[in-house]
Amino acid sequence: MILLNSIFAGLAVLSLAIGLWQYAAARKFPLHQRIADPAFAPAVSILKPLKGCDATTAESLQSWLNQDYTGPVQILFGVAHADDSVCHVVRELLQKNPNVDAQLVICGEVLGANSKVSKLIQLERAAKHDLVLSCDADVRAPRDFLINFVAPLRDPEIALVNCFYRLANPATVAMQWEAVAINVDFWSHVLQARTMGPLDFALGAAILARRKSLEAIGGYPAFANSLADDYQIGNRVVKNGGKIALCPVVVECWDTPVNWRAVWKHQLRWGRTIRVSRPVAYFFSILSNATLWPLLWLIVALVTTKTFCAPLAAIAFVLIRIALAQSLQRRFLQSSQTTPFWLVPVKDLLQTVIWAAAFCGNTIEWRGQKMRLRRNGDLEPASHH
Repeated sequence: MILLNSIFAGLAVLSLAIGLWQYAAARKFPLHQRIADPAFAPAVSILKPLKGCDATTAESLQSWLNQDYTGPVQILFGVAHADDSVCHVVRELLQKNPNVDAQLVICGEVLGANSKVSKLIQLERAAKHDLVLSCDADVRAPRDFLINFVAPLRDPEIALVNCFYRLANPATVAMQWEAVAINVDFWSHVLQARTMGPLDFALGAAILARRKSLEAIGGYPAFANSLADDYQIGNRVVKNGGKIALCPVVVECWDTPVNWRAVWKHQLRWGRTIRVSRPVAYFFSILSNATLWPLLWLIVALVTTKTFCAPLAAIAFVLIRIALAQSLQRRFLQSSQTTPFWLVPVKDLLQTVIWAAAFCGNTIEWRGQKMRLRRNGDLEPASHH
């Protein structure tokens, strides 16, 4: 039992050390920093694949039409069907912004299992410029986003630029739980990974790439069946000799209020996606769970020791995890308003279940459709074998 106590004590210390490393990497990054010189403004085509709409859609799309950018910008909104409810929203925005080079494109072809990439393939055909920016429908950008997003491309070795995104409206407790995963852990984990070497994956909320870099890896058609198209695009760009830059300006993701079931499905899909994309890293990611290991140490220590030193240390580790998470969230959101502190350990413990479940199947639910993940990260209908 003494050995067991030592093992869990070591794992608790390791998880705390990883958390401090993650915190230090996040604090070092120049988050929210803006450029001083807006003179560099190359022509950009923005591709926005859409499906359906909600109360936040119009404002999110309008943010891309409002960019303070002096260079040529083309915006292409893509939908699979002309009777999609979002078409009305787009047409109204086009009428309100007649001076913007923007249009609605009906992307009627089904070119792969990934419906978003299927639309991107068709939108890219109509793109006029050598820089292509793809971004999700729910992404809302600050007015100076584009001028900051293109800035890293002054360096000819940079082939792709991406940025962090924050969950802007966690309206339910379930969404607040997910906000801990996105607004605290995800971005700081990425920066922690960057301390070990250059980024070799992209983040999907907004991806800006040179057209020639995309064409060199097969263009969007190469990812028509990929679930993690953002990861795969970045990974292949790097393998092809390109470099990825992180823009310090953060965009927002807005969503309709959802319940625990929907959030759970989303997190499980995310977990299985990462597990397929980076299996070794995902397996060992459990070591960074800074609530699980101290809690297990606390339980073992209470059984095996007669002193309160170990239990108190375990509790202190969890409190440090909460304090670091709250600090990172305040910096990321640029606000003192954070999710309730108790959601941090709850998130960690539920994340343990998701981590285990990610290894227990290859079926995911995406946009209401059940799909199966193949070993290479491609999608196929769940009915296929």
